[in-house]
Amino acid sequence: MKRYIVKRLLLMLPTFIGITLITYFIVRYTPGDYTSLRLDMQMGLKTTAASQDILEQERKLFGLDKPWYRGYAEWLGKFCVLDFGTSRKDGRPVSERIGDALPITLALNIITIVIVYIISIPMGIAASVRRDSLFDRLSSLVLFVLYSLPTFWIALLLLLYLGSGEYLNLFPLGGIQSDYAAGAGLLARIGDVAWHLVLPVVTLTYGSFAFLSRYARANMLEVINQQYITTARSKGLSEAKVIFVHAFRNSLIPLVTLMASLLPGLLGGSVIVESIFSIPGMGMLAFEAILARDIPVIMAIAAISAFLTLLGILIADLMYALIDPRIRLEARL
Repeated sequence: MKRYIVKRLLLMLPTFIGITLITYFIVRYTPGDYTSLRLDMQMGLKTTAASQDILEQERKLFGLDKPWYRGYAEWLGKFCVLDFGTSRKDGRPVSERIGDALPITLALNIITIVIVYIISIPMGIAASVRRDSLFDRLSSLVLFVLYSLPTFWIALLLLLYLGSGEYLNLFPLGGIQSDYAAGAGLLARIGDVAWHLVLPVVTLTYGSFAFLSRYARANMLEVINQQYITTARSKGLSEAKVIFVHAFRNSLIPLVTLMASLLPGLLGGSVIVESIFSIPGMGMLAFEAILARDIPVIMAIAAISAFLTLLGILIADLMYALIDPRIRLEARL
């Protein structure tokens, strides 16, 4: 097992380098350099010797005066020791900016994922067992109607009807914490954050029910039609044991493959939802960094996302062997 993990990590290393190298090259040579833009805003369009000196100092500070391969090599060396550099936007360490935004995005996305899986998978199983029944058809209709509704529209409707005070004033309009909660106790602060997260979580979850439930339904139908399920039923096993022990376990492999993509999703956040609800998470941080050409922040987020994607693939491979003992990890190399 340890040898397999080491081999997989070594095989993933060129992929990680390729992703970060392409990202660095694109970000560095995208038109509209942040240093030049900021200098133009501060000193106008007039170019002076002093402005050129400031420009050169800025580029030297962030390694833009060196060839791209040297700049990338220096960035990679710092990344290996978890030195993400300094933000070009506000001069703060990138690790601090990510540290402020990451817990918010993790809380929001973990709650969303748990709710989606708890509701969608049982619905998919129930729909597969009752194929073409009234429950199957009605649930499919309702879920696909929800799936077709735009996220930004639902978010605005929730704010209008449940938070604006024009109709109801049950939830806050935005943010992650109330002003009065700063000096409150731990339970009060947790409750206040949960209160702020209700509408964003609803906005993120409703559209995922249709996709995941139908995905679970299709996998279960494929397994239920297998010969060994018929054999299990012929042995007199209860329907619950046939479904949850024999069928469900063998339908998990595609779901595990899908879960491998969740780790980078936990980091990336949702730009639309975080923007509408004024949530200072990773999605907003990435969006602001792209607008500001903040290379250190963009590279840190891209590199961590790439690492989590590869880690998710590795975890999925390990879970395959736990779900189905017939799978031999050594045979996958």
